[in-house]
Amino acid sequence: MAQFLVLAYDGIDAGAAERRKAARPGHFEGIKSMVAKGEIVFGGAILDDAGKMIGSAVFVEFPSRQQLDAWLDREPYVKERVWQKIEVKPVRVAVANGKMNP
Repeated sequence: MAQFLVLAYDGIDAGAAERRKAARPGHFEGIKSMVAKGEIVFGGAILDDAGKMIGSAVFVEFPSRQQLDAWLDREPYVKERVWQKIEVKPVRVAVANGKMNP
């Protein structure tokens, strides 16, 4: 399985926070099965200095980059234009859930 770090940054326009709020329920509903299957290793919001959500950081595990791209194609934060800039980096997770994975 290939592991990736997805850094996804929200738009900075006036409607960005409202788009995130509107898409959030669909986002969490959509990732339930991914969490159950172990596709999402670790994830959470990126915060600015004031604690406002400005993006997401997600460690994922898929058989290939194509499966990761298929997830992004159906992800509500992408479809609803919450995430405006997305970086995907191949990684190897060394520590997860308090356990070493060298």
